[in-house]
Amino acid sequence: MKYLHALPLALAAFCAAGATAGPADPSRFDPTPYKAQKAVYDFNFAKPMEAKTAFGYIKNHLKAIKEYGDPKNSHLVIVAHGNELHAFSRLNRAAYPGMYEELKALADAGVTIRVCSNAARSRGYKPDEFYDVVTVAPAAVIDLAKWQNEGYSYMYAEWFPRVTRDEIVKQFPELQ
Repeated sequence: MKYLHALPLALAAFCAAGATAGPADPSRFDPTPYKAQKAVYDFNFAKPMEAKTAFGYIKNHLKAIKEYGDPKNSHLVIVAHGNELHAFSRLNRAAYPGMYEELKALADAGVTIRVCSNAARSRGYKPDEFYDVVTVAPAAVIDLAKWQNEGYSYMYAEWFPRVTRDEIVKQFPELQ
Protein backbone atom coordinates (compact mmCIF):
# COMPACT_ATOMS: atom_id res chain seq x y z
CA MET A 1 0.00 0.00 0.00
CA LYS A 2 2.80 2.39 0.79
CA TYR A 3 3.89 2.40 -2.90
CA LEU A 4 0.46 3.22 -4.39
CA HIS A 5 1.27 6.93 -4.46
CA ALA A 6 4.27 6.14 -6.72
CA LEU A 7 2.11 4.63 -9.48
CA PRO A 8 0.50 7.92 -10.60
CA LEU A 9 3.92 9.61 -10.56
CA ALA A 10 5.47 6.86 -12.68
CA LEU A 11 2.56 6.99 -15.13
CA ALA A 12 2.85 10.78 -15.41
CA ALA A 13 6.60 10.51 -16.06
CA PHE A 14 6.02 7.87 -18.72
CA CYS A 15 3.39 9.99 -20.50
CA ALA A 16 5.55 13.11 -20.30
CA ALA A 17 8.49 11.27 -21.86
CA GLY A 18 6.32 10.29 -24.84
CA ALA A 19 4.98 13.82 -25.17
CA THR A 20 8.46 15.28 -25.66
CA ALA A 21 9.27 13.18 -28.72
CA GLY A 22 10.11 15.28 -31.72
CA PRO A 23 11.65 15.37 -35.18
CA ALA A 24 15.17 14.67 -33.90
CA ASP A 25 14.17 11.42 -32.20
CA PRO A 26 14.95 8.13 -33.99
CA SER A 27 12.30 6.01 -35.65
CA ARG A 28 11.28 2.60 -34.35
CA PHE A 29 11.47 -0.80 -36.03
CA ASP A 30 8.41 -3.05 -35.92
CA PRO A 31 9.55 -6.71 -35.91
CA THR A 32 5.99 -8.05 -35.74
CA PRO A 33 5.75 -11.33 -37.68
CA TYR A 34 3.52 -11.23 -40.75
CA LYS A 35 0.92 -13.80 -41.71
CA ALA A 36 0.97 -15.55 -45.10
CA GLN A 37 1.31 -13.16 -48.02
CA LYS A 38 -0.76 -13.49 -51.19
CA ALA A 39 -0.01 -10.81 -53.77
CA VAL A 40 -0.47 -10.33 -57.50
CA TYR A 41 1.98 -8.02 -59.26
CA ASP A 42 0.69 -6.12 -62.30
CA PHE A 43 3.50 -5.78 -64.86
CA ASN A 44 2.84 -3.29 -67.68
CA PHE A 45 6.14 -1.71 -68.65
CA ALA A 46 7.12 0.49 -71.59
CA LYS A 47 10.53 -1.17 -72.03
CA PRO A 48 11.12 -4.94 -71.95
CA MET A 49 14.01 -4.82 -69.48
CA GLU A 50 12.07 -2.74 -66.93
CA ALA A 51 10.60 -6.07 -65.83
CA LYS A 52 14.05 -7.24 -64.75
CA THR A 53 14.37 -4.17 -62.57
CA ALA A 54 10.87 -4.75 -61.14
CA PHE A 55 11.90 -8.28 -60.19
CA GLY A 56 13.72 -6.51 -57.35
CA TYR A 57 10.32 -5.78 -55.75
CA ILE A 58 9.44 -9.44 -55.90
CA LYS A 59 12.83 -10.56 -54.59
CA ASN A 60 12.50 -8.10 -51.70
CA HIS A 61 8.99 -9.38 -51.03
CA LEU A 62 10.24 -12.99 -50.98
CA LYS A 63 13.13 -12.03 -48.69
CA ALA A 64 10.80 -10.24 -46.27
CA ILE A 65 8.41 -13.20 -46.26
CA LYS A 66 11.30 -15.51 -45.46
CA GLU A 67 12.62 -13.25 -42.69
CA TYR A 68 9.38 -11.96 -41.12
CA GLY A 69 6.53 -14.00 -42.54
CA ASP A 70 5.14 -17.37 -43.45
CA PRO A 71 7.01 -18.64 -46.54
CA LYS A 72 5.23 -22.02 -46.57
CA ASN A 73 1.79 -20.47 -47.01
CA SER A 74 2.69 -17.40 -49.08
CA HIS A 75 2.35 -17.04 -52.84
CA LEU A 76 3.26 -14.29 -55.31
CA VAL A 77 1.97 -13.96 -58.87
CA ILE A 78 3.09 -11.81 -61.80
CA VAL A 79 0.55 -10.91 -64.48
CA ALA A 80 2.42 -9.32 -67.40
CA HIS A 81 0.75 -7.43 -70.24
CA GLY A 82 3.21 -4.73 -71.33
CA ASN A 83 6.29 -4.62 -73.51
CA GLU A 84 8.13 -6.85 -71.02
CA LEU A 85 6.47 -9.71 -72.93
CA HIS A 86 9.24 -9.41 -75.53
CA ALA A 87 11.80 -10.36 -72.86
CA PHE A 88 9.60 -13.26 -71.67
CA SER A 89 9.57 -14.89 -75.12
CA ARG A 90 12.02 -17.67 -75.87
CA LEU A 91 12.23 -16.27 -79.44
CA ASN A 92 14.12 -13.24 -78.10
CA ARG A 93 16.65 -14.91 -75.82
CA ALA A 94 19.61 -13.38 -77.65
CA ALA A 95 18.17 -9.86 -77.31
CA TYR A 96 17.48 -10.24 -73.57
CA PRO A 97 20.27 -12.41 -72.14
CA GLY A 98 19.78 -13.62 -68.61
CA MET A 99 16.03 -13.08 -68.60
CA TYR A 100 15.22 -16.79 -68.66
CA GLU A 101 17.48 -17.37 -65.66
CA GLU A 102 15.77 -14.52 -63.76
CA LEU A 103 12.30 -15.90 -64.57
CA LYS A 104 13.37 -19.44 -63.68
CA ALA A 105 14.78 -18.33 -60.32
CA LEU A 106 11.49 -16.62 -59.48
CA ALA A 107 9.49 -19.65 -60.58
CA ASP A 108 11.76 -21.92 -58.52
CA ALA A 109 11.06 -19.65 -55.52
CA GLY A 110 7.34 -20.33 -55.99
CA VAL A 111 6.33 -17.25 -57.99
CA THR A 112 3.68 -17.86 -60.67
CA ILE A 113 4.41 -15.98 -63.90
CA ARG A 114 1.55 -15.29 -66.30
CA VAL A 115 1.24 -13.27 -69.50
CA CYS A 116 -1.85 -11.92 -71.19
CA SER A 117 -2.73 -13.68 -74.45
CA ASN A 118 -4.30 -10.48 -75.83
CA ALA A 119 -1.11 -8.52 -75.14
CA ALA A 120 0.96 -11.35 -76.62
CA ARG A 121 -1.14 -11.53 -79.79
CA SER A 122 -1.06 -7.74 -80.25
CA ARG A 123 2.76 -7.89 -80.09
CA GLY A 124 3.03 -10.75 -82.59
CA TYR A 125 3.39 -13.80 -80.31
CA LYS A 126 1.65 -17.14 -80.15
CA PRO A 127 0.92 -18.66 -76.72
CA ASP A 128 3.63 -21.32 -77.08
CA GLU A 129 6.43 -18.83 -77.84
CA PHE A 130 7.13 -17.93 -74.20
CA TYR A 131 9.53 -19.58 -71.78
CA ASP A 132 8.46 -22.79 -70.09
CA VAL A 133 8.14 -21.04 -66.70
CA VAL A 134 5.42 -18.75 -68.11
CA THR A 135 1.71 -19.54 -68.31
CA VAL A 136 -0.42 -17.68 -70.84
CA ALA A 137 -3.72 -16.38 -69.40
CA PRO A 138 -6.75 -15.45 -71.51
CA ALA A 139 -6.57 -11.73 -70.58
CA ALA A 140 -4.69 -9.69 -67.99
CA VAL A 141 -7.78 -7.80 -66.85
CA ILE A 142 -9.71 -10.92 -65.91
CA ASP A 143 -6.61 -12.64 -64.55
CA LEU A 144 -5.81 -9.73 -62.22
CA ALA A 145 -9.44 -9.72 -61.03
CA LYS A 146 -9.35 -13.51 -60.53
CA TRP A 147 -6.37 -13.30 -58.18
CA GLN A 148 -7.86 -10.35 -56.30
CA ASN A 149 -11.14 -12.24 -55.91
CA GLU A 150 -9.09 -15.04 -54.34
CA GLY A 151 -7.77 -12.63 -51.71
CA TYR A 152 -4.48 -11.58 -53.33
CA SER A 153 -3.33 -8.02 -52.72
CA TYR A 154 -2.82 -5.95 -55.86
CA MET A 155 0.72 -4.65 -56.30
CA TYR A 156 1.85 -2.32 -59.07
CA ALA A 157 5.60 -2.51 -59.43
CA GLU A 158 6.22 0.89 -60.97
CA TRP A 159 9.91 1.58 -61.19
CA PHE A 160 11.63 4.90 -60.59
CA PRO A 161 15.35 5.66 -60.55
CA ARG A 162 16.71 5.40 -57.02
CA VAL A 163 17.83 8.65 -55.37
CA THR A 164 20.43 8.28 -52.61
CA ARG A 165 20.91 10.35 -49.47
CA ASP A 166 24.19 11.67 -50.91
CA GLU A 167 22.28 13.03 -53.93
CA ILE A 168 19.80 14.76 -51.62
CA VAL A 169 22.66 16.30 -49.59
CA LYS A 170 24.21 17.62 -52.83
CA GLN A 171 20.88 19.23 -53.66
CA PHE A 172 20.44 20.59 -50.12
CA PRO A 173 23.94 21.31 -48.67
CA GLU A 174 22.41 22.56 -45.40
CA LEU A 175 21.70 18.89 -44.55
CA GLN A 176 25.39 18.12 -44.08
